[in-house]
Amino acid sequence: MKMPRTTLAGLAVAAAAGCAGMSDQEATQRALEVMQASFSERGQAKLDRLNQDEAQKLCSIPPSVVPSKEVTERIEKANLASIRYPADGRLLGDWRQGERIAQSGIGKQFSDDPKVASGANCYACHQLSKAELSFGTIGPSLYNFGKLRGASEPIQRYTYGKVYNSQAFTACSNMPRFGHNGILTEQQIKDVTALLLDPDSPINK
Repeated sequence: MKMPRTTLAGLAVAAAAGCAGMSDQEATQRALEVMQASFSERGQAKLDRLNQDEAQKLCSIPPSVVPSKEVTERIEKANLASIRYPADGRLLGDWRQGERIAQSGIGKQFSDDPKVASGANCYACHQLSKAELSFGTIGPSLYNFGKLRGASEPIQRYTYGKVYNSQAFTACSNMPRFGHNGILTEQQIKDVTALLLDPDSPINK
């Protein structure tokens, strides 16, 4: 996973606060230099995690500057084009497996076995089912996600695409780009999509 906007922007602000008179661009460059100097490879966590693609660079501007409509549309268009939908045309997997993936926070850390499939850790940011007592609130509640929207083909494509690459629909989203960055496999994304849309899923009860 790459450096999120909030982390880089925060470091830039901190750098600027410590260096009076420093421009936003200089503060951002200084933050990058600090990260590059302090981050070392360990296990599967390689230095390439510090490399940002175009969308991440555009989203890493200091929080005092809001990306223009032109920039956000450019980010969304490029990320939408990157989504790879399943060749078999099937977008729904097994919601039971999707629940396990949503509960799992394993994966991509230096201490994790790269041979073991990663989880999505959805509950860290979202409410999903009513049975879950502990959940994050960074993202919106997903309870009754499918019950409210149905499970038509357009909704399936949107949901699969949103999990695959969130920035295709919301530029500079804090949600991980699970498919784009290879965090989840195609089958795992199908399973999470089913968790959100299947009427038998606890999310839709």
